Amino acid sequence: MPTIRLSGTILGEEDPARIDRAELLYLLFRSGWNIYNSNGDQTITLSNVEEKIIESDAFLFTPNPGIEDLFKAVSIFVGYQTLDKNLAGKPTILLNENDSWQGLLDVLTHLNKLGTVSQDHREFLLEARSTGGAVKQVEYGCSRRPPDAGREVMEGAEVMDSFETPPPEDIVGNVCVFCSATIEDEAYLEEGRQLGQMLAENRFGCVSGAGKSGIMGAVVRGNVEAGGWSAGSNVPHIIEIEGLPDGLASFWLRDDIYTRMEVMIENSNAFIIMPGGAGSVQELLALMMFKAHGDPLMDGKPVYIFNSPLPEGGGFWDPMIKLLQDLCPAHPPLVCSSLDEILEGLVSGLSTKEAVEQGV
Repeated sequence: MPTIRLSGTILGEEDPARIDRAELLYLLFRSGWNIYNSNGDQTITLSNVEEKIIESDAFLFTPNPGIEDLFKAVSIFVGYQTLDKNLAGKPTILLNENDSWQGLLDVLTHLNKLGTVSQDHREFLLEARSTGGAVKQVEYGCSRRPPDAGREVMEGAEVMDSFETPPPEDIVGNVCVFCSATIEDEAYLEEGRQLGQMLAENRFGCVSGAGKSGIMGAVVRGNVEAGGWSAGSNVPHIIEIEGLPDGLASFWLRDDIYTRMEVMIENSNAFIIMPGGAGSVQELLALMMFKAHGDPLMDGKPVYIFNSPLPEGGGFWDPMIKLLQDLCPAHPPLVCSSLDEILEGLVSGLSTKEAVEQGV
């Protein structure tokens, strides 16, 4: 009997979401599904997300998503994009009867228009407007041919084992850069190269997703060419699509994109979100989720969003910033419109922290 995983959390007996959830449980059981997280009380962490994906045959997200639900939904979309074999043929449905998923859908639509998300999210995240419609979408998703993500495995892409070279003693701290591995626009690539160079020249280690292409590759190249210490983490099935950059001082091979994020967070003191796609949305949501939960993994670590100005006006991350305003009122990211502004914050923050730790 197939198993479907429900999202959402039920907050006590008076939670109005219990009614929709009860109806979903009835309809799904009647249709022959086993149900994980039926009570809305299971905890998802970066360490167990892939395990939950492997044990499920379909995913159904209920209305009024919290930051954890948004993170899980976009993570599954990223898995579809990167040809995660554990997601092959497994549909995902968003029950959006009250438009509470619209903020995330607006972000993905915006990124699709900018070209950093090449897939139409509506083919991968099936939307439903009622509980009955959600069950029908589950059946449809299971019966159809999975949509083509438009990605191919590179010939000759080498998957290497982890290796470690300690950072130089004069490194102030490590800055993790989350960004696109697919953007080929020269202006964005130059911003990535400049950022990598700036980190090296100001004694910051550079941590990345260890991709060879797009802004990610440009950041590493700029850092390495300027004599910086660069480290990164990646997973086999993405390396086969994107390859690995030259010049990494340390590389952490991981089995899935969630433990990949975890090791990058553990080894970083600050984070910069550059222009990117759904993967960068996923990574930003993970950081904000940890901040919201008071996780010690993010204690004292600032998150900068580089809201690169667009030629037609506005900023690259405007819809994402709008989405986060309601989700993270207590721990908002720091939004900057220039790399110099970010560097000023890093130098002021991390250099001062280093001095305090050393008793200067």
